[in-house]
Amino acid sequence: MARIGAKNTTGWKATIAVAMSNYIEAGSIIAIATSLGFWQAEFGFSDGFAGLLAALSANAFGAAIGAIIGGPLCDRLGRKFIYTYDLMVYMVGVLIAAFAVNSGMLMAAFVITGIAVGAGVPASWTYIAEEAPSEKRAAHVGTAQLAWSVGPAIGFFLAALLEPLGLFGSRIIFVHLFVVAFITWWVRQGLSESKRWTETNNVRTQNPSAKVLGGSGFRGLFSRKKNITALIFLVGVYGFWNTVAGQAGIFMPRVYDAAGFTNSQQQFFLQSFLWLCTVIGTYFGFMALADRMSRRLLYFIGAVMGIAGWVVLVYVPASTGTMFAFAILWGLASGIGAQAFYGLWTAELFSTGYRASAQGFLFFTARIMVGILSYGFPVWLTTMGLHGLGAILIAILSVSLLVGTIWAPKTQGKTLEEIEEERYGSEKEAARV
Repeated sequence: MARIGAKNTTGWKATIAVAMSNYIEAGSIIAIATSLGFWQAEFGFSDGFAGLLAALSANAFGAAIGAIIGGPLCDRLGRKFIYTYDLMVYMVGVLIAAFAVNSGMLMAAFVITGIAVGAGVPASWTYIAEEAPSEKRAAHVGTAQLAWSVGPAIGFFLAALLEPLGLFGSRIIFVHLFVVAFITWWVRQGLSESKRWTETNNVRTQNPSAKVLGGSGFRGLFSRKKNITALIFLVGVYGFWNTVAGQAGIFMPRVYDAAGFTNSQQQFFLQSFLWLCTVIGTYFGFMALADRMSRRLLYFIGAVMGIAGWVVLVYVPASTGTMFAFAILWGLASGIGAQAFYGLWTAELFSTGYRASAQGFLFFTARIMVGILSYGFPVWLTTMGLHGLGAILIAILSVSLLVGTIWAPKTQGKTLEEIEEERYGSEKEAARV
């Protein structure tokens, strides 16, 4: 495989190369989800420790730590710096998981992998948005969501095929992630730096006293009321939605058990089908429509479908039809829902000097929210039952529905520079002085 040279780093090739990190990052969450029961049986740890592992993994606190570190570094040292090194850390983590012989090694593996995932997400979503043409920005940003969806679809399918092998099959899945991560890392070495970041960095380098919209990194991010308002909005959109999606990502086999659907191999096949629906929703929904139709309406449709899916799963008696209805509704909703819009709106609502820092802060906040619920989720599912805990999840999703539908920004079709001009106006002019 030839590297992508500098002359080929614009457009779709660069987008796909960077988006591939989302495949292995989401794949690691699914590898944990499908293997957690096997690890628990092998090492004999409690439901509480299982929750702790999930909370410290790429699904929650581990990714939060990586994001809060990686976002500012991405703004300070460049997008390429992060996506050059994050997968090296990731490969160490999944390799430790593949050969773990005790719960301590497993926890170390999950934390290391989580930090790498958290550092990589702000860089990949930011780079893709900055390099995308304004009239197709949603389509390009949607590629990251597409890759994020393909990872679990393949991960759950592999888990279903390898389920008869037990824990050994799970170890194979972690090895597969190592191989894909290495190939992705090698291909991405030929990518060029983001042009927008380079231009902004050149301004800072040539005139250190110039204040580019209040500065860069967290200093610039938190120096403007508009930024804080946008952060609150995006936490409402993504943080609340992801709190539920995070539990579904890692604890769905336990939720299916609670719903009366107990065959683990069938669960994995159903999850693979669910994520295939997410792939379809992302490609034919978000990527095809978010640059053309009302984003507010598209977001609303996705959010309503997601809530409907959980209502079916929680309150309708378990059956084959119920399970497939949930998979179709939640799967399609995830494709055109909050995560794709989060990646798009975060890129659009913040200046280049702190765009990745905003991504990092939001991803950090969202994963902390996931981690808090993940820590007690296995125990609460047992004590409260699916009806009790499910009602809480539906309420959380309803917050995301309302926030995103009511306050969706009008940024469609505009360049990132035009959006900056509208949002910061005179502040931007002052920054040039």
